Amino acid sequence: MANKNMKAVDVVIVGFGWTGAIMAKEMTEAGQSVVALERGVYRDTYPDGAYPKTIDELEYQQRFKLFQNLNKSSFTFRRKSGDSAIPYRQIAMFKPGEGVGGAGLHWSGCHWRVLPEELRMRSHYEERYGKGFIPKDMTLQDWGVTYEELEPYFDFAEKMMGTSGTAYRVGGKVVDDSGNPFEANRSDNFPLPAQKEQYQAALFRKAAQQAGFHPFTLPSANASAPYVNQYGCQMGPCTFCGYCSGYACYNYSKASPNVNIMPALRKSALFELRSSCNVLRIELDSSRKKATGVTYVDVNGDTVFQPANIVIASTFAYNNARLFLLSGIGKPYDPVSNTGAVGRNIAFQMMASINAFFDPGKNINGFIGAGGNGVAVDDFNGDHMDHGPLGFVGGSPIWCNPAGAKPISGIPLPSGTPKWGRDWKRAVKASYLNTMSFDVHGANMVYRDVYVDLDPNYKDAFGQPLLRFTFDWKDNDIRMSRYVTDQAVKIAHELRAREIKVTVKDFGAAPDLRTYQTTHWAGGVAMGTDPSTSVVNRYLQSWDVHNVFAVGSGVFAQGIGYNPTGTAVALAYWSARAIREQYLKDPRPLVSA
Repeated sequence: MANKNMKAVDVVIVGFGWTGAIMAKEMTEAGQSVVALERGVYRDTYPDGAYPKTIDELEYQQRFKLFQNLNKSSFTFRRKSGDSAIPYRQIAMFKPGEGVGGAGLHWSGCHWRVLPEELRMRSHYEERYGKGFIPKDMTLQDWGVTYEELEPYFDFAEKMMGTSGTAYRVGGKVVDDSGNPFEANRSDNFPLPAQKEQYQAALFRKAAQQAGFHPFTLPSANASAPYVNQYGCQMGPCTFCGYCSGYACYNYSKASPNVNIMPALRKSALFELRSSCNVLRIELDSSRKKATGVTYVDVNGDTVFQPANIVIASTFAYNNARLFLLSGIGKPYDPVSNTGAVGRNIAFQMMASINAFFDPGKNINGFIGAGGNGVAVDDFNGDHMDHGPLGFVGGSPIWCNPAGAKPISGIPLPSGTPKWGRDWKRAVKASYLNTMSFDVHGANMVYRDVYVDLDPNYKDAFGQPLLRFTFDWKDNDIRMSRYVTDQAVKIAHELRAREIKVTVKDFGAAPDLRTYQTTHWAGGVAMGTDPSTSVVNRYLQSWDVHNVFAVGSGVFAQGIGYNPTGTAVALAYWSARAIREQYLKDPRPLVSA
């Protein structure tokens, strides 16, 4: 029971990253009083992004300043049901953000739109390849919303973030054949032109063209020029300092909630942000069909009840599933009976990489970097190739994303290099300035035996069960990754490098918690059209408790080939519009079950 009750508000938001900030801005614009609760500390462009303090690899990337404090709360991990789950004790395999801005403060800035076919993946594959093509244990489902419906919100989000890029097709007409020929139609161009191309990216572009592919500049939320968004928030042009991913941008060049929304939001008398507030659960009334608010522990250790008419869960990826499970919202997923939906359809990404080592004197100069910038190939992403003879579902872009070679972590070394000593030093000296890399970030599908639930053994600092992952790599995704990596190797051969080093997963490989993969988790509170297989409807409204909404990548029905931020943000605007135009006028389920 709470020992402190706060004044009721219209909307309470749990978690304050990109989607939480968007929801706060949209709700205050609609005249709603809003309280946002963030479990991490307060962060802002100053002092967290103050030059030169932020240019510190040891503090930010080795000591994980902007990431989750695993001493207070973590999760457990196992490969399959029946195994013992172990706690995640050190940031490595992925890097969940914490604090005001969340992962939106430390992200790179890669800003993609989901491919249209990925929003209706089951239907698309069944229509093109037949119902027997999708493996029986693969739990693909349509999202319940189309690309055409989301397109205006993708456009709005790009203008909010000051995204730099080159459009291929606008209004159904090709406007620039140097853009991505595989991208869906756009209603407008990017708000800023594409960023300048680093040397590695230029080498990759030429090699990809020689290999017969279609390279294009990555769309990036790293400003290529001075910019003011529709909220009046200002950005400065990126200076290619190389300190993007894992850092707060000192130049106001990388889009973040702190740069692109907060300056406008904090002017509203309807908005209040409380940091260091750990939400324990969403409270429900006696019917269990309506939320009354949330209970949280504040910075002083007091248990507080915040009443609200609407609750919006906007925590990092899988944490929305944990919040729903702790609150008793929806039915927990049971893989044995294949019933329930909360915790179902968890997905990650399948990553492979290629390092090209040149002779001394090439001087790639990896110090010059920008988080979301680079050159990509989309020929093998989504369903852009014929999957029929390939025998797998999903795809991946290939991209060269020179984000900056930091002196501690940015040291790729040729095969056979010792881990320490004289020969290690010689290899570093010979390779550091003469190396480039590119990646395959593939889609990870969803499976009946991959899910999250509450751990029966481990608890956090507040006495609540940790989230437990049951997750393993699957042959389908490894097959996809190895196929696309083979295509990437063709690009590598065109570089005429001294050595090419390929890192790709083998069949049967176990997830390695010690090695960074990506941070791109999805699912757990999947959206859809069927309440038996989804947690929220097409407007991201809970099927079971109609005044609870969930936003973020946790609503994705399965993994996608691209980074999730752009799609999560567009979906937040889509959901906010439904709340403003439909729910506030008539609070009820917006979709009939």
